[in-house]
Amino acid sequence: MDIIKGAPTTGMSYDPNDPIYWDPKGLHAELRRVFEICNGCRLCFNLCPAFPDMFKAFDSQTGDHVELTPQETGRVLDGCFQCKICYVKCPYTPDDKHEFQLDFPRLVMRAHAIRQREHGIGLRDRLLSRPEMLGKMAKLTPGLANWANRQPLLRTAMQPGLGIHKDKLLPEFHGETFEDWYRKQPAPAGDPSKAVLFSTCFVNYNHPDLGRDLMEVFSRNGIALGLPKQNCCGMPALEAGDIDLAKRLARQNVEALLPYVREGKKVLAVNPTCSYTMRKEYGELVGTPEARQVAASTMDPCEFLFQLKQEGKFNRDFRTTPELVAYHVPCHLRAQNIGFRSRDLMRLIPGTTVKMVEQCCGHDGTWAMRKEFFPLSLLSGKKAFDQMQAVEANVMATDCPLAAIQFQQAIGQRPIHPIQVLARAYRSDGFAKAINPPEEKM
Repeated sequence: MDIIKGAPTTGMSYDPNDPIYWDPKGLHAELRRVFEICNGCRLCFNLCPAFPDMFKAFDSQTGDHVELTPQETGRVLDGCFQCKICYVKCPYTPDDKHEFQLDFPRLVMRAHAIRQREHGIGLRDRLLSRPEMLGKMAKLTPGLANWANRQPLLRTAMQPGLGIHKDKLLPEFHGETFEDWYRKQPAPAGDPSKAVLFSTCFVNYNHPDLGRDLMEVFSRNGIALGLPKQNCCGMPALEAGDIDLAKRLARQNVEALLPYVREGKKVLAVNPTCSYTMRKEYGELVGTPEARQVAASTMDPCEFLFQLKQEGKFNRDFRTTPELVAYHVPCHLRAQNIGFRSRDLMRLIPGTTVKMVEQCCGHDGTWAMRKEFFPLSLLSGKKAFDQMQAVEANVMATDCPLAAIQFQQAIGQRPIHPIQVLARAYRSDGFAKAINPPEEKM
C-alpha cells in the first residue's frame, strides 16, 4: 500500500486575516496538495459532487505528472456545497492533530474568496449573502413578496438576471417578525441568568412560529431567554466569498453578545448553520479572544436542554405523543460533534420512537437556490428523501429550516423542528394520541 505524502506547503492558510490566505500562488499549491491527498484516500467518494468530479478527472489522466486543469478544478470547487461532512470523515484534519492539516471546506471557501476578490461579487451573491436585508425589504409587503415567489411566469423571467432557479421553493416572509412578537410579550417567566437566544435571520423573518415554540419550551423548563441585538451570522457571506462582509457581521455579533457571555450566559443559536458558524468560524474570522469566548459559549438549543436533562431538571410533563418521528440530522449539526441531542430529547416523550436519517438533503445554504445547481441538489438529497419517506412516520423533523424546505420540495411534506415536536407534546391538543398519566399508587 502506497503511503500518502502531503505535508503542507508554504501557501497553507485557512485564516482570512493571514496575508498568505490571499496569495493565489499559495492557493494553487494547496489545491494541488489537497487534491492529491483526497485522490489517494477517496474516503469521501460518496459525499458531495466535488469528490466524484475530482476522482473522475484524475482517473482520465495518464503519465507521471497528473494535475487537474483550471476547468476541472473549477468544477470541483463549485461542486462543494459546504456541508462539512468531509471534514468530519477526514482523518487528516487539524482537529485530528495530523501533519497534513487538511481542511477541504475551508480551502474551497478560500478559493471562492480569492476568485471573488479578483473578479468581483455578482448580483446574485450580493443578494444571497444578505438575508437580513431581504427580510427587512419583504417585511414591508410580505403578501406581495410571497405571491411573487410563487408565480411561475415571474420566476421564469427573473431567473436569468437573479440566477435563482425558477422552480426552487423559497422561504415565506411575515409582516410580524419573531423580534416584533417578542418585544410585545411580557418578560418571559423563568431564570434569566442561563442563556440568551440568537434567533437567526430565518426564524426572525421566515419562521417566527419556531421562535414562539422555542420560547414556550424553555419557559416550561424554567428558563427565560433574553433576545440581544443581533444580525446575520455571516455564513451566507462566507459562502459567497464576501469575507469582508462576513467579518463585519461576525464582529457586530461578538460585540453585542459578549456582555451576556461575560455574565456566564450561553448563546443558543436555533439554526445549525448559524451555531456552526459562530462556534467554528468566529475565532479565526474575527481573530480576537472575545470572538473565541463567544464561540465557546454558543450552543444548540437542544444541546442546552439535554444538559438540563442530565442535571435532572428537564420538564417531562408531556401530554401527547407523535408516536413515530422520522428525524433528519442536518449536516451542520453533525459537524459540531455534540451527539444527537434532538433525537435524545424527542425520545423522552412517552410512546415515541425516533428513526434517524443521516443523509445530506442537498440544500446546504444557498447552493440549492442557484439555477445551475438546483437539479443537482435534488439528486444529492435523494437518499435523504427516500429514507425519510420509508419510515412512514406520523411526524417528520429536522433542525435545519432550509432542509425542511428541501424536503417539502422533493416529497411534499415539510418537517418541523424538534423543538416544535417538544412544544406540541407538552400541549393536550398537540398530537392526536394522548399520554396516559401514570397511575397513582395506593
